[in-house]
Amino acid sequence: MLDANIKQQLKTYLQMLRHPIELVASLDNSDKARDMEQLVQEIAECSNQVSVSLNGDYNLRPSFSIAKQGEEGRVRFAGLPMGHEFTSLLLGLLHVGGHPPKVEADVIEQIKGLQAPANGGHFETVISLSCHNCPDVVQAFNTIAALNPAFSHTMIDGGMFQPLVEQRKVMAVPTVFQGINSATGNSTESFGSGRMTLEEIVAKLDTGAAEKDAAKLNAKGEFDVLIVGGGPAGAAAAIYAARKGVKTGIVTERFGGQVLDTLGIENFISVKETEGPKLVAALEQHVKEYDIDVMSLQRAKGLQKLSDGKIEVELENGAKLTSKSIILSTGARWREMNVPGEAEYRNKGVAYCPHCDGPLYKGKRVAVIGGGNSGVEAAIDLAGIVKEVTLFEFDTKLKADAVLQKKLHSLPNVKVILNALTTEVNGDGTKVYGLSYKDRATDEVKQLELEGIFVQIGLLPNTDWLKGTLELSKHGEIVVDHKGHTSTEGVFAAGDCTTAPYKQIIIAMGEGANASLAAFDHLIRQ
Repeated sequence: MLDANIKQQLKTYLQMLRHPIELVASLDNSDKARDMEQLVQEIAECSNQVSVSLNGDYNLRPSFSIAKQGEEGRVRFAGLPMGHEFTSLLLGLLHVGGHPPKVEADVIEQIKGLQAPANGGHFETVISLSCHNCPDVVQAFNTIAALNPAFSHTMIDGGMFQPLVEQRKVMAVPTVFQGINSATGNSTESFGSGRMTLEEIVAKLDTGAAEKDAAKLNAKGEFDVLIVGGGPAGAAAAIYAARKGVKTGIVTERFGGQVLDTLGIENFISVKETEGPKLVAALEQHVKEYDIDVMSLQRAKGLQKLSDGKIEVELENGAKLTSKSIILSTGARWREMNVPGEAEYRNKGVAYCPHCDGPLYKGKRVAVIGGGNSGVEAAIDLAGIVKEVTLFEFDTKLKADAVLQKKLHSLPNVKVILNALTTEVNGDGTKVYGLSYKDRATDEVKQLELEGIFVQIGLLPNTDWLKGTLELSKHGEIVVDHKGHTSTEGVFAAGDCTTAPYKQIIIAMGEGANASLAAFDHLIRQ
C-alpha cells in the first residue's frame, strides 16, 4: 500500500504527535476494506503513538476514524484517502494527535468558540480523488472537528460509494452535507458545494461573523494603495506597491481567484509545469513577506470618488474602506450559456470543472459545450472516464490548437457537432437527462439524451458592480490605457477584468505590476 519512501516520511511526521491516537476501522468483506486494513496497519507501524482497532461500527463501510485515545473519533475517511487526499490524511493524524494546525490564532479561537448548528455538528464531504479543490474542503472540516468537540466530519469517496452518490443526487464535488438522519446515520441537508476555504466555512458557521468583520474593517485607516481582487494581477500589484513603502491592502473574496480552479499550467515562463492551487500558495507566501493587509472573504459592492479626491470602496457587509488610489483586479468567472435549465441543474448535471466532476460521470454520456482549447481539452480528459462525449461548437469549425484537435479526433468515443446552438438543458426536476440544440444551418431543433453537461465557453469579467461608475467595454471589461489608468483619476485596473487583449496568468501579473507603478506615480504627484 505505502512504499518505503512514504513510510519514512510518515515516521518523521508522526514524531510530531503530542498524544496517542487510535485508528478505528469499520470494515466489510470487500477488496477495498482489505486495502484499508493494510493502510491503517502500515500507519500504525510508523509510530508507537498510533494504535489500530478493527471493531468499528460506523454505517459507511469501509471507513476509519482518527481518534484521540479514550475519545470518539471525529475525523473519518470513508474511502482510501490517497492521491490528492493523502495530505488530508496526514494532517488529520497530526491535528487529532495534538500538533497545532497552521492557522491564524484568531481563526483557531473562532473555531473553538463555534456552536454546533441546530441540526447537529456532523458534516460529510463527498469527493473524488482526482479533484484538486476537494482536499481544501476536507482539511478545513477536519481541522474544525479536531479543534472543536461539537463537530465531526467524514470524507466520502464518491467513486467508492456510488449508491450514496446517486441517492443524494450528487453531480459535482466537493459537496458537503450536514445534520444526521436518525434512521440511516447519514447527513442529509446540503451545506454547500465547490471550493471553500477554512475561513469561508467558519464564517458561514459563525452567525455573527459578518457584523464583526464589518466593524474591524471600518476601523482601518486610510490606505495609499488598495487592491480589489486577489488573483495574480492583484498579488503582483500589492507586492510592487508594498516594495515602495506605501500602506497597501488587498480586499478579496478569495485569494487566488480563478487560478484556484485551474489544474494544469504549462506556459508560466521559467516553471515547466505546475497546478493552480500550488501557484496560488506560492503567491500567497510571497505576499505575506511584505506588510500587506490582506482582507479575505470580502466582496466589493460599490466604488465612489469622494470630494477630497480619495476613493471609497463599499463591501457587501456594509464596511467602507478609503484609499488614495485603487487598483481593480477582480478577474473573471466561467461564462454561462444562459439557457433555460442551466441554473436549475447547476451541480445536478451542469458542471464547469471536468477535472473535479468528471469521475462522477464514469460510464455515462456527457456533452462539452465549446470548441476552444478549454472545451477540447475537457472532451479529451472526459473521454477516458465516461461512456461517450459529444462536443458542441457554435462556429462551423473548432477553434482549438491543431495538436488538440488531432488528439480529439483520434478518440473513438467522441463526437463533434459543429454549427450548433444549445437552447435548453432538459431535466426531470432533480437531474439532467438531456439537452436541446439548434442546427444553425437548418434551424432544426434537436435533442440529445445524456447525463452531464460541461460548459467551457470562456470567461466573463467580474465588473457588474462597477456599471455606471467607470467606463466599461461592450463586453463588460474595464477600459484601461497602456499604464492601467481607468476613466476615473486615481483608479487603475489590471488583469482579466480589463480590456487587455490576452487573458493569461503571466500577462495579468505584468499588468498588475504596471498598474501598481502607475498608482505610485499618481501618489507622488498629488
